[in-house]
Amino acid sequence: MNRQELWTAYRTIVVREILRFSRIWVQTIFPPVITTALYFVIFGNLIGPKIGSMDGHNYMDFIVPGLIMMAIITNAYSNVVSSFYSSKYQGNIEEMLVSPVPNWIILAGFISGGIARGLVVGIAVTLISLFFSDLRIENAWVMVTIVLLTATLFALAGLINAVYAKSFDDISIIPTFVLTPLTYLGGVFYSISMLSPFWQNVSLLNPVLYMVNGFRYGILGISDIPVGVSYAIIIIFIILLGTFSLSLLNRGIGIRS
Repeated sequence: MNRQELWTAYRTIVVREILRFSRIWVQTIFPPVITTALYFVIFGNLIGPKIGSMDGHNYMDFIVPGLIMMAIITNAYSNVVSSFYSSKYQGNIEEMLVSPVPNWIILAGFISGGIARGLVVGIAVTLISLFFSDLRIENAWVMVTIVLLTATLFALAGLINAVYAKSFDDISIIPTFVLTPLTYLGGVFYSISMLSPFWQNVSLLNPVLYMVNGFRYGILGISDIPVGVSYAIIIIFIILLGTFSLSLLNRGIGIRS
């Protein structure tokens, strides 16, 4: 395939993915915005004043970056895992795999769809947060790149989950028992400096911690983790999961068998 044909194939997949979640925005975009707004009300307005400041910032300002990142992670993951599994269940993905379209284009298309939904929800949540907090971006470059890299990483994770899923129930296991604990224990609501040395070291094993802190550095200019380390961890995971995802597509694991 020439460059124009590759671009057409990629664009077709991305447009389909965007239309898929935008047509049912009441189910895909609205609920996470409402849920995050409730976090702002409960943890920010009601509990926040009793906690006071965190790392020199108002508690509401402190949790806003984490809540935005949590919404991006969840939606980038959910979009790909549900879309790819549906395509596999309906047999559409088999048609794509036997077509002349390279597998890396198929992978890029699904991942871009997940990133798009993550960004849409992230922007919506950010706009809602302006009613509760005065956001002042310290480093726009760090903020944007961390968001894009994180959405890419969890979109890849969603695809891997979808490849191995054998039923619709299987696509909810990882979000419930892995993704949710990692995000809640990833420094969204607290600084790991509050923990004992032992639990601080345990927290460093949580990859979400690096993403939340990298994003918080971009907005507030504070982080429990050096921002360079956050970038390194995220990029390493993207390379690993991206290589693994492409290998699964090339071998047809969970699809052709």
